[in-house]
This record gives sequence, C-alpha cells and structure tokens, in this order.
Amino acid sequence: MAWYQPDSQRMGRENYDDLADAINTPAIVRAMLEDYRAGLRVDRAHDEADRTARRRITCPTLVAWSCHDDMEDLYGYPGVIWESWCEQPSRTAVIKSGRHMAEENPRNSRQY
Repeated sequence: MAWYQPDSQRMGRENYDDLADAINTPAIVRAMLEDYRAGLRVDRAHDEADRTARRRITCPTLVAWSCHDDMEDLYGYPGVIWESWCEQPSRTAVIKSGRHMAEENPRNSRQY
C-alpha cells in the first residue's frame, strides 16, 4: 500500500478496506500490472497505428485528472495532449484528490 499511499480518512473506510483487500490479492495485483504493461506495449502500438491512420476521437471527450497526483509532473497539462486526438475540443476537469479520484472526492468527480 506504500506506493498508492491511500488515506482512509479521505477515501472512507469502506473504500480503503476494498483497496487493501485488492492489493493483497495476487490475481488482482497481477491484473493491475498487466494493465500497466499493456499501456507500454499493446496500447502504445495501437495509438501509433491510429496516428498513422489519422484516426481521431469523434465523440465529446472529458479529460479528468487529480491535482494531487503526478500526472502534470510527468506529462505536462493533460488537456493539451488530448487535443490532438479529439475532433471536438475536449473538456477538462482537475479533481481535488489524489490517485483515487472517485473515492477521495466523489462529489466533484461527478461534475464536469
């Protein structure tokens, strides 16, 4: 749990307990790691193929991220990244939370 740094007061006890159970279940941890692996390999290959084919997202798009995470430190302003993928201007929302937006700030996570 050290990597995620969950906060039971911000997340609520039930959400915190669910997360603790999940990250102590080997099959779930493996699935989480496979998701990250896919982002680096398969998903990246699909993105490159879509770029080459000039495919773009045609539906309205909301790009949301948490302000107490490392997204902007790693990638800059995420809204700019998605603009080149979207035919319509994307909407953005910065949620006052850490990594677990829906659990840490459920009211604002639902507002666009």
